Amino acid sequence: MMHDATSLPDDAPNSGGAARHHVQARVLVLLDASRHSLAALSVAVDLACRRHAELVALFVEDHDLLRSTDFPFACEVGMASGMARPLSLSMLETHLIRQRENVRQALSEMVAGREVRHSLKVSRGRVVTEALALATRSDVLVLGKAGVSAQWGGRLGSTSRALVLQAPCTVLLWNETRPMERGPLLAIGESSAPAGNDWLVDNPLFDTVERLPEVGVSALERRLAMSPCGALLLSRTQLAHLVDEDPELLARLPLPLVVVP
Repeated sequence: MMHDATSLPDDAPNSGGAARHHVQARVLVLLDASRHSLAALSVAVDLACRRHAELVALFVEDHDLLRSTDFPFACEVGMASGMARPLSLSMLETHLIRQRENVRQALSEMVAGREVRHSLKVSRGRVVTEALALATRSDVLVLGKAGVSAQWGGRLGSTSRALVLQAPCTVLLWNETRPMERGPLLAIGESSAPAGNDWLVDNPLFDTVERLPEVGVSALERRLAMSPCGALLLSRTQLAHLVDEDPELLARLPLPLVVVP
């Protein structure tokens, strides 16, 4: 694994001062330079500042994408022109360098003037594997709901789906089409209670916890359609049951989603 050199020392001016000694958890955010992941970064910065937590941004150079150049039929199709041309390893490497610099610049701009200890970690491997290796149970992992890995067509949506179902920690799946306005955290029943997750009701996103009855997918979607802001809170078990009922539910959820272990 390769680590980027943007980590700040403990005595850095923007490391949060004495508050860093009380940090017991981190806010992790998976980035790919898409607008969806950059929206997630903005939320992660606000959350890390509010929690006095360390912010760790992860950029993964996708091993599977790089290996795709081994196939003689691999090609790039222009999004505007529709023209195809051979896909080369050097082309992908150049693209990843550019993407990594865009991520580094975005992180630098979003933390500017904020007292938050932060770092950018760069690794090469499978995205889900690398993210799971980094996350611990006490972290909060922030993901963009969907994203396009630039022109190559890789979907962050499939990555998000795997991580919300497998991550050992709380996951915030951010929907960038929704405004960042305070609203209720809609919890189904009692099993998704935010015990041990005080940040859920002490941050710029949610102001109250509103209980909903245990319902199926159709009834849940009708209720969520009435909520212009806030988020849906589910335990990982609840989410697994709903996804079993309707595998496409995650793609249709209109609100951000918080999944707790």
